[in-house]
Amino acid sequence: MSNVKLAVIYYSMGGTNYQLSKWAEEGGKEAGAEVKVLKVPELAPQSAIEGNPAWKSHVEATKDVPEVSLEDLEWADAIIFSVPTRFGNMPSQMKQFLDTTGGLWFNGKLVNKVVSAMTSAQNSHGGQEATILSLYTTMYHWGAIVATPGYTDPVTFAAGGNPYGTSVTVDQNGQMVEDVQAAVKHQAKRTVTVAEWVKKGNQ
Repeated sequence: MSNVKLAVIYYSMGGTNYQLSKWAEEGGKEAGAEVKVLKVPELAPQSAIEGNPAWKSHVEATKDVPEVSLEDLEWADAIIFSVPTRFGNMPSQMKQFLDTTGGLWFNGKLVNKVVSAMTSAQNSHGGQEATILSLYTTMYHWGAIVATPGYTDPVTFAAGGNPYGTSVTVDQNGQMVEDVQAAVKHQAKRTVTVAEWVKKGNQ
């Protein structure tokens, strides 16, 4: 059986969700997956980016990260999404990309993709769970298989205990409050493992 193909798709302004995605990449590779880290296209005007030094710096630092395409979704057996919260919902940049998947959905190309999600916010009750669940709503329409971390490993508790997907609080200086690296890697490995089961079952 060929290795699981994992796409880690993120949106990030300050770099938090990019870092979560890189940890997910590490976990996925440790589980034997072929991994792509991909960003969704930016919708914000350049003037807004230029006016925020941290945002501008992150955009420049990740300019070589490829943008996700619909072909990447078709390629992937498993997909991990990582986004900041926007009033308890996903950012418009991620929603815009998901809204372009209608053709794949119509043709059944997204059925049985194994998916999971991660998020960040500036306070511990800043809508993390609602944001992850908002992403999963789309996945249910795809016919995807949602692989949450649940409480399948003690690292979930050390990272704040979010069973829907790893979430992290980011302070005013842009630093992560909780230590979530191990939780992210566990979530990625679990997602890959479930995708392996699905691939074996479809052979």
